[in-house]
Amino acid sequence: MSHSAALSTLCYMEKDGKYLMLHRTVKKNDVNKDKWIGVGGHFEADESPEECLLREVREETGYRLTSWRFRGIVTFVSGDGVTEYMHLFTADGFEGDPILCDEGQLEWVDISRVWNLNIWEGDKIFFRLIDENEPFFSLKLVYNGSGGLVSADLNGKPMELFEILNEDGTKTGLVRERGVAHREGSLHGTVHTWIVRRAGEEPSDPSAPDGNEGRWEVLLQKRSAVKDSNPGCYDISSAGHIAAGDEPLGAALRELEEELGITADPADLHYVGKHRGAFEAPFYGRMFRDNELSSVFVITRRFDDDDFSLQEEEVESVRWMDYEKCREAIHAGTLPNCIYEDEFEMVGAYLKGL
Repeated sequence: MSHSAALSTLCYMEKDGKYLMLHRTVKKNDVNKDKWIGVGGHFEADESPEECLLREVREETGYRLTSWRFRGIVTFVSGDGVTEYMHLFTADGFEGDPILCDEGQLEWVDISRVWNLNIWEGDKIFFRLIDENEPFFSLKLVYNGSGGLVSADLNGKPMELFEILNEDGTKTGLVRERGVAHREGSLHGTVHTWIVRRAGEEPSDPSAPDGNEGRWEVLLQKRSAVKDSNPGCYDISSAGHIAAGDEPLGAALRELEEELGITADPADLHYVGKHRGAFEAPFYGRMFRDNELSSVFVITRRFDDDDFSLQEEEVESVRWMDYEKCREAIHAGTLPNCIYEDEFEMVGAYLKGL
């Protein structure tokens, strides 16, 4: 396979809550064939990014830009021999009269509707970054040669990618970035692991009072105050997303080690079942839409309190709580939490069988 690398500009012109989009339908051998993208093109000799931007916009649209903003560099790797270093701009000032474009059809599209067009999956990432007013960024997007997103790196750091699921839990084949998935409410896989113990079995704790010896206790984690959803709420002992290419058991073991600092064996995890959960709520001025299919596990292996080493950016603290009292508090709303009540009942039903 031959490889080529090119420098280019890509501009999203904005007017009245709309982007000027180009539907690439003309060129036969076009990496963007039938996609909707912004306007722009390749650098000519000795051009700066801004010179290329102004020329390409004028040639493709007839407009002369009067106000623009350089948003970042997007390294686009197609997977079939094309690499482009795209200089990404937005523009909110222009003058002149529109012309016909010889590369496709130009159309002003509501920004909210752009996400529903036939666009590259990675384009949704930089649309999200632009919408969230991210400072100048470097975004690398790698595809598999067939349009599927393989990896994404923001400012040199890998971004979380999920496999999007059908309603029956099967994989659609689509891979999507975490922030985009939560913006769109895309169904994805997660793992929920509940750590439990019999009351009074911990040597570091006094015997359980009031005849509670032998009752089940559950470990709750308190979410960090900087989490992107439900900050400061009590939650499952350990939980996380299933990364693209990963499986539930491996993801559960990884999350236990990352969040709580404990190493468990696969045999320690007892599968309880699947749970479907969804909610949406605003956090930090943006709507967060969670839509997940969770593999639920229970661990009955004993852990001492000093076994835990908490991941500060994820977990503020942990606490043990009597299962029945926790269930009552969740139902009454007296415990600040983000636990699905029906999932907690699933765990209780499993514990009754032990």
